[in-house]
Amino acid sequence: MPDSVSPAGTEYQEGQKTSKSMDAREKALTCAREISRSKGLDLVVLQVSKYSSFADYFLICSGKSSRQVQGIADNVEDSLREMGIKPLGVEGKKEGHWVLMDYGDVIVHVFYEPVRYFYDLESLWADASRLHWDEGLQERE
Repeated sequence: MPDSVSPAGTEYQEGQKTSKSMDAREKALTCAREISRSKGLDLVVLQVSKYSSFADYFLICSGKSSRQVQGIADNVEDSLREMGIKPLGVEGKKEGHWVLMDYGDVIVHVFYEPVRYFYDLESLWADASRLHWDEGLQERE
């Protein structure tokens, strides 16, 4: 239950904005920042809104071990949860080969490196434009 609601309808909880105040781009940049902090490899942020009815952004990264993949996923989930954003679903965390985190308009894929190259999602979504997330991150800071 929110602590208060502003006239514009933005909910606040314990002094922090909830997911209602964060658009898809900002959510994607937040995920990218956390993946970067967690040493995720080869991070790609794809804007898929023109090609997908279920998401606006895909984030794809990899880790060098299943343990690192699990750690990256845990850190993203913890960081967003602190902002009041919970995933609609998380799959594959136990195995650590391909963790899929569904945040509605943002989907995060964390792969064990060899598995990422096998499925090659970047090629499947080759028409999607890439968001230069590090530039967006610099704008925010």
